[in-house]
Amino acid sequence: MKDDAIDRKLAEYINNYPERAKLKIMFMRESEGIYKFGNKRVFIRVEKDKINIRVGGGYLSIDEFLDQYTPVELEKLERKDPLKKFSEKIAVQKTLVGKELRESSPVRGDSPLGRGGYSP
Repeated sequence: MKDDAIDRKLAEYINNYPERAKLKIMFMRESEGIYKFGNKRVFIRVEKDKINIRVGGGYLSIDEFLDQYTPVELEKLERKDPLKKFSEKIAVQKTLVGKELRESSPVRGDSPLGRGGYSP
């Protein structure tokens, strides 16, 4: 928002970030100074031309915040990804039977629970 000094400063920071590929989580504005960062609600302020984000009882610079919280939020998103959960459930299961390696997958119909394929 052009009339919001915090939003302008945050946009300037993001647009000039040297490693844009590292910015994998978006800041979504809720209201002045309040943003969602992934699933986390954050309070942002600008002091002396620096962006600070409230964490616990204090503030981190935006660089420190991104370094610390981007991996955490990416992990949360990955855990909630329905495609990832589905692919983990149908992943090929490998079991050692005697000296041979046996692969089974519910998709191919050789589920350890019986023949007949996968039915949700």
